[in-house]
Amino acid sequence: MDEWRRTSLGDLCKEGVCELQTGPFGSQLHAHDYLPDGVAVVPTEAIRERRIDHAVLPRISKEKARTLARHRLRPGDILFARRGVQATGRIAVVREAETDFICGTGAIRLRISSTIDGVDGEFLSHVLADPASIEWFKFHAIGATMPNLNEGIIRAFSFLVPPRAEQRAIAELLSAFDDKIDLNRRMNETLEAMARALFKDWFVDFGPTRAKQEGMEPYLAPELWSLFPERLDTRGKPKGWHECRLQDIVNVNPAEPLKKGIVAPYLDMAALPTSGAIPEQAVLRDFSSGMRFRNGDTLFARITPCLENGKTAFVQSLPESSVGWGSTEFIVLRATPPVPAAFTYLLARHKDFRAHAIQSMTGTSGRQRARNDAVTAYPFVNPNVEVWSAFGANIEPLFQRIRANGDESRTLAQVRDLLLPKLMSGEIRIQNAEKAAEAVL
Repeated sequence: MDEWRRTSLGDLCKEGVCELQTGPFGSQLHAHDYLPDGVAVVPTEAIRERRIDHAVLPRISKEKARTLARHRLRPGDILFARRGVQATGRIAVVREAETDFICGTGAIRLRISSTIDGVDGEFLSHVLADPASIEWFKFHAIGATMPNLNEGIIRAFSFLVPPRAEQRAIAELLSAFDDKIDLNRRMNETLEAMARALFKDWFVDFGPTRAKQEGMEPYLAPELWSLFPERLDTRGKPKGWHECRLQDIVNVNPAEPLKKGIVAPYLDMAALPTSGAIPEQAVLRDFSSGMRFRNGDTLFARITPCLENGKTAFVQSLPESSVGWGSTEFIVLRATPPVPAAFTYLLARHKDFRAHAIQSMTGTSGRQRARNDAVTAYPFVNPNVEVWSAFGANIEPLFQRIRANGDESRTLAQVRDLLLPKLMSGEIRIQNAEKAAEAVL
């Protein structure tokens, strides 16, 4: 510890170790600049736990990006989310794949000089990702209803710096946790993509029936192939399948007994992901009022802009038989037998369903909400029990694996967050931390 020193980001900026730059002003980047394709811009909501969420990146033309060249990102840059109750203080590290992305108006860029041998950038990113550090930034942010960071606040942040070799060892250990968590996330993306492709093929495109009608070779196992009708009827659906409304196969906003004052798992809107099925860990709170749900239910936001941003979750990790509760701005979908539970999540993620919900929105421009009656009336084609059973047998193992990966990632994050402040303060040394990590890595 005698070789450790205390410094601040402001001191490092003065020493030339790093530099700060706030994202472009709003007058430099307008809503009409955003396009379906082009150069990615990193907004506040894309800044996650040391990573950038590619699912919520707006894009601008190459010509517009050239006018914002001073805000281009390069690997190793650290982005601060500078505004918003939930986001303020979170950081993301720019990776190789994000080279030349543009820093958004809701972010501040910290760039570490590669020519200075004082502070390791990866180590610094872990210091800043420490939950205690994030809380420090939240506490010092300006404004109650819309907290904001500025460069002055960031410069005031101080921390302990060990010798360079120990910085690298700490960073490598903590990054090993993050790498395993990221691997689980990417595995879950693949598993979900498989489930969504099957949903689309069977229930949107009617792929097996179309293939049969056109004389194509089977592309499913014989026992699955035989479940599908030989042709489409005059309404373009598999012959024998019945038109219905969502309320005929899904319970929308099911009632659950939960009395005021009862302590129950709680999820707010911020806990719902914009991509992926797994919400943040539920917290225990006294029930007051809100939507209620169980394992196997799908939650999706019905209010702007959360609906457009894709906030949706498939609940799988509540304590057994417990009832959870959350925001009144959720819509809860619960499959009714023989429909498999995860069907509701796949439906809620499908673009046609989301477009239907968005088109139903009413209210003022800032507080529009999807209408429950429009959601319950969503048209669908209902197959027979055998198809539902086969669909469940194919997707349920995928979502069980998604849950297992999510649970493992949560454990990894808990161990990492336990070790991180102890390592950063010198309370435990890297050798002891490595031994503690062996059980989970």
